Amino acid sequence: MIKKIYVLILMMVLLITGCNSNTNQHNATEPKMKTVPEQSNVRNLDQSRGNIRVLNTEVDNYYKEAVGKTGAELKQILHEIISKQDVIDYRGQQMWDALGDTDQDPNDPSKVMLLYAGRSVSKSNHGSQWNKEHVWAQYHGEFGRTRGIGSDLHNLKPEDPDVNRDRGHRNFDESADDYNGNRAPDTKWDADSWEPRDEVKGDIARIILYMDTRYEDTDRMDLKVVDSSPMDNSEPQHGKLSTLLKWHEEDPVDDFERRRNNVIFEKYQHNRNPFIDHPEWVAEVYNK
Repeated sequence: MIKKIYVLILMMVLLITGCNSNTNQHNATEPKMKTVPEQSNVRNLDQSRGNIRVLNTEVDNYYKEAVGKTGAELKQILHEIISKQDVIDYRGQQMWDALGDTDQDPNDPSKVMLLYAGRSVSKSNHGSQWNKEHVWAQYHGEFGRTRGIGSDLHNLKPEDPDVNRDRGHRNFDESADDYNGNRAPDTKWDADSWEPRDEVKGDIARIILYMDTRYEDTDRMDLKVVDSSPMDNSEPQHGKLSTLLKWHEEDPVDDFERRRNNVIFEKYQHNRNPFIDHPEWVAEVYNK
């Protein structure tokens, strides 16, 4: 009798254990809910170009009419897109504040980076330690400080006043002589050309190409980037195109440029430099 009871208990134990085992096996093979990683709607890495570009945002929508276009047609559409902008007063406090924002020292938010000099100075010392440099020199077309073309943030950069004065309206090209290394290291110049330090050559190229595209055949001015070094300030021409295209390739877009472009777009003019967002468009527009 005892033996039968023992066998009965053993069978019950085996039965219970088997049920638990089957339950665990079912749970192990049951599909689990997958956690979908949150996709950034700000930036992604385009491995084909090795550049960070904006994807899946209003920026893609901003350029939607330009997608698939090339040559003169692409340039015309970009002109129409980027010509829609708010205008800032060159002489107002907002311009000083904007440049302090767009060219802020990444390592010190109280300072601003100087374009040619390559050093940072206090934002509050504008007028003495830094002023506003027109990268497309205002004398190339004599547009001065006119609201709009003369106050376009994409074309204005903080600079040491003495360096700004010495650059004058020289064209951008390879130059023969060393400039004052204490004020702007690794900068060269000669009678009609200015060659900045390597770190900003591409930045300058993309600014000049922006100006050529933005102010092409406008009601006020028709700027043209040319493959020469015109010094007659009555002509709205700037050079030197072949050198600028070379600099664009040698000095790719960096994070400082991207941030600057975003700040101008989001906070001030609400237009963009397309050659920062799409560096490949330089070849599409200027090598056709």
